[in-house]
Amino acid sequence: MNPRTRLWSVLVAHTTSTAGNAATAIALPLFVLDTTGSTTLTGVVGAAAVAPVVVGGVFGGVLVDRFGYRRTSVVSDAVGAVTIATVPLLHVTTGLPFWALLALVVATGLLDTPGQAARHALLPELAAEAGVPLERATGWMDAAERAARLVGAPAAGALVSLLGAPLVLAMDALTFVLAAVLIAAAVPAAWPATGPADGTAGGEVAAQVGTAPLGGARGYLRELRVGLTFVRGDRLLLAVIAMVAVTNAFDAAYSSVVLPVYATERLDGGVDLGLLVGAFGAGAVAGAFAFGAVGGRWSRRRIFTVAFLLAGGPRFALLALDPGLPVLLAGVVLSGVAAGALNPILSAVELERVPPGARARVAGVVGAGAWAAMPVGILGAGLWLESGSLTTLLLVLALSYLLITLTPALFPVWRELDRRPQAPPTRP
Repeated sequence: MNPRTRLWSVLVAHTTSTAGNAATAIALPLFVLDTTGSTTLTGVVGAAAVAPVVVGGVFGGVLVDRFGYRRTSVVSDAVGAVTIATVPLLHVTTGLPFWALLALVVATGLLDTPGQAARHALLPELAAEAGVPLERATGWMDAAERAARLVGAPAAGALVSLLGAPLVLAMDALTFVLAAVLIAAAVPAAWPATGPADGTAGGEVAAQVGTAPLGGARGYLRELRVGLTFVRGDRLLLAVIAMVAVTNAFDAAYSSVVLPVYATERLDGGVDLGLLVGAFGAGAVAGAFAFGAVGGRWSRRRIFTVAFLLAGGPRFALLALDPGLPVLLAGVVLSGVAAGALNPILSAVELERVPPGARARVAGVVGAGAWAAMPVGILGAGLWLESGSLTTLLLVLALSYLLITLTPALFPVWRELDRRPQAPPTRP
């Protein structure tokens, strides 16, 4: 297969799988609410869908590195197709007990995160083979993810109203089948080579990994420790985790509490909330594509610093000023464009610094650390707004976000964003 065709096939597969996830995230809660009438049970299902993301990221990373990126991606989407399709199938035949629904949701989430990590881990070799800068490839993948969510969620909402949630869930299962078929057809078996024998994270990590694959529970724990050790010994990755954990807590508070409350109290409710979320998403898609096209020409550190300054604090400050919906929409679009450059930079840096045999393990540790404070942000914002002022909270978050996003300009460790190691070897 032509190298560029291979790269684009993986990107299309990733987009298709992500669109299915976005549609499931809309259709599944509506299905639960419609069949049970309980908001509490709907919340339980939502929690059951989120919790495996962190668990699967950390503990599934070893399995991804051990079994290979192609195989993991195919199996992840194949299992997702089965688990999601089973929900409407049982519903219309023998019946679907709530415990069985929870089990299916957890199984889907546990394997979905490793599947996404596997497709990301393929990028360095795919980009090198196709002659594409890694920044461009990561920019394309991030734009594809954001576009898939931007389109998949509202499309699912419209289809649920027309066809019903069970049929939409069945359609979601087909997206996972398509993604699995695309990866299986585009990526050769055992390419690129992965596993502990293929590369090490250097120094202490190399000593732990050795030169032979490990097996059993002891081998699993030893391989898991490789990811933890690598991150602990990499000052830039530790800085990324610390900074993104804090900003993710602010962003989670923004999307889950602050923005819905703001839309309810100061705008026209759900419609305006949807417009603001969609405007930010559209801006982020444009920003990711723009970075993919030209980002490799400039300093990553400079782009990252400026983009984070524009993407974070101004959103909260603008809401505090209460300028009206048109100005808010323009502001969140600009913030979204800036945000679109952030994930491609971080993905490129991480993929460059981590050898093929440890990519998924390291990505799992980094991802779990970045997500760790999100529940704290959501809970903290909710508790504040029980008795505190929304405007004061917005100003506090704006100032805090500003201070956090100044760190790449102030601390020398962030200069390593611009260190570009040699490109990974292409497939012979």
